[in-house]
Amino acid sequence: MKFTIEEIKAEHQKVKSGADFPKYIQAIKNLGVSHYTAYVKDGNTEYFDAENQSAHTGNKYETLSISENLNLDNFKTRLKLHQQGGTDYPTFCKDCAENGVEGWKMDLNKMTCTYFDAAGNDILIEQIPSL
Repeated sequence: MKFTIEEIKAEHQKVKSGADFPKYIQAIKNLGVSHYTAYVKDGNTEYFDAENQSAHTGNKYETLSISENLNLDNFKTRLKLHQQGGTDYPTFCKDCAENGVEGWKMDLNKMTCTYFDAAGNDILIEQIPSL
């Protein structure tokens, strides 16, 4: 495996808001990350390389309760605010939980982000903005 969790964490420290996200994605892609899955419940994120070897961060914060009721419209509103730099990462994770979003899968080759609900259903796919 080309990358370490410590290297990824160092890049993540540079992210102050959703507006910094495209730079972060490019940086971890350069480290050798091909895709990853982030779980809102506890912040655990599993990163994969091109050979599908993985490393995960473990819990990052106190467990959040994921709403069983998906509120996609409200989530989209909160997501847009976050992407424009209006919220920090912990607030965004709480917004996800409150609106029924379990997590997201990032594909750094296709440059897509796929959000999913508690049942594992894909609920929103977005293109990752390029630098």
